[in-house]
Amino acid sequence: MKPSPLNAPALARYARVLSIAGSDSGGGAGIQADLKTFSALGCYGMTAITAITAQNTLGVRAIHGIPVDMLRAQIDAVAEDIGVDAVKIGMLHTPDVVRVVVKAIARHQMLQVVLDPVMVATSGDRLMAQDTVEVLVQELFPLSTVVTPNLDEAALLLGRAIDGADALDEAATALLALGAPAVLLKGGHLPGDTVTDVLALAGGGRLRLQSPRIATHNGHGTGCTLSSAIACHLALGLPLPQAVEQARSYILGAIAAGADVRTGQGHGPLNHGYAPLAQRVVRS
Repeated sequence: MKPSPLNAPALARYARVLSIAGSDSGGGAGIQADLKTFSALGCYGMTAITAITAQNTLGVRAIHGIPVDMLRAQIDAVAEDIGVDAVKIGMLHTPDVVRVVVKAIARHQMLQVVLDPVMVATSGDRLMAQDTVEVLVQELFPLSTVVTPNLDEAALLLGRAIDGADALDEAATALLALGAPAVLLKGGHLPGDTVTDVLALAGGGRLRLQSPRIATHNGHGTGCTLSSAIACHLALGLPLPQAVEQARSYILGAIAAGADVRTGQGHGPLNHGYAPLAQRVVRS
């Protein structure tokens, strides 16, 4: 006799994180970095690929967009069956792609959204046209839990350069005014021996995070990895400030563990797998 569903014990499940992003053929950024991060932090990773790129440690050679109907189908397939506890959003290369993602977030009631506005690659290649930036800001920023631009991306969003660590707080405030509930402005591109990031909340909260700079040539995919790690910790139940702190701790370890490793001839990747695999589950 089968047990009644009403009396069946609640089964354990993994924290489920969806990456909506582009594919990096070199494996250091994009969905490849996201999946490595999800696994390292004990989460179950899923993907909806927005674009296929031909790239390596030296730069991006070509980009081929996935049809929007196929992107929509990927998101619906995993959300309707497996479910999503948090979503990380990376490369969105056209206004139509942004709007497909916006509608999917509303349709599937995705409440924990980490938006990494991938506009400039580590190599310096621009990955997003201005019309796409405008739709991203207007329609996706308000739906995001946190937006995580680096200095180059923040400069494109604000239309001005950010000169020095003292300018980070004012720039974070200006980014909040674009409509995001929270902004993590990453200051890693500033010179100096200390890296400073600022987490600014629309309600007035402010967290300044600092760490010694790690000497390395392997910084490809740091933005993808950090945003993915934040999504993991949100999925595992941490509030945003603690999720950011834990994600930052993970990425610093991944950078340090891969600092002396040679991969390719350009900007190499982090060591995503340095952290012990944590088999974490949550109850239904």
